[in-house]
Amino acid sequence: MASFGLKVIRGVFAAAEHVAPRLSGRAAFELFCRTPNPKGLTDGERRAVDRAAAFMTEARHHRLKTATGCVAVHEFRPEPGREMIGTVLVIHGWRSRTEYMRALIEGYRDAGYRVVSLDLPGHGQSLGRRLNMVNAVDAARVAGEWFGPFTAVVGHSFGGAVAANAIVGSVKNIPPLAADRLVLIAAPSSLPAIFADFSRMLNVGPRSQVAMADRVEHLAGRPLHEFVGDRQLARTPLPTLVIHAPDDREVSADHAELYAGAGDHVRLYWAEGLGHRRILTDKRVVGQAVNFVAGRPESALLH
Repeated sequence: MASFGLKVIRGVFAAAEHVAPRLSGRAAFELFCRTPNPKGLTDGERRAVDRAAAFMTEARHHRLKTATGCVAVHEFRPEPGREMIGTVLVIHGWRSRTEYMRALIEGYRDAGYRVVSLDLPGHGQSLGRRLNMVNAVDAARVAGEWFGPFTAVVGHSFGGAVAANAIVGSVKNIPPLAADRLVLIAAPSSLPAIFADFSRMLNVGPRSQVAMADRVEHLAGRPLHEFVGDRQLARTPLPTLVIHAPDDREVSADHAELYAGAGDHVRLYWAEGLGHRRILTDKRVVGQAVNFVAGRPESALLH
């Protein structure tokens, strides 16, 4: 059952659709971009952060200036004496942070890669309370200027969509991020689909949705309908591994199928039974992600 607060918000958007759709659309967009309160961690999230405290002390921590603020980047280097074979950029998802990407970071670092993990705006140790595709791609740009080019970019959930959009250069006036490979884990493939789901949840009407889309085009320099991952990857034949769980309840497995249809340069690995978040800590998933970037045999990958 919907909470009382959600019912109120749905009622407000329903009324605003008839009297002020442009104002309603802009308000819906701002609500869409609003990040969770960084102090409002659940008990489980707080325990995960605490467990990773020692791990985080192993990193070199950087604060980088973007066009709209400041983001935190955590640099993990291979063990002393281990030859560094490349650099991997890791990008977490919504309501996430570097600590939750620990298994992947350790997998790449153990394989000899320097790992640069980005805390997206409004998350982890980065500043702000606002996240959208534009300021996220800009954060990836800055990380690339300091630490790139990258052997691979690896993203989970919304971070996967950010990784894909950064590499294809979907945001106007932000150059494509230089990388040799792309790994997308439980990633949505369609920004229009995300907006549609959000609009249904909050009862944002069709005219207000047009105003939301106008806001996207104003900020990104491209219309909302162009932010569709399979079409973007079809025009950018970068070797890509898509990892997804068929039982993912947050990002439908349909998104993985769409990515896989972008061309022969995209491979798909089904992570059975791992949902949306447990997928990040599974040894098989980490092994697939590391082996793909390292160019090792991919006999276990399914297309």
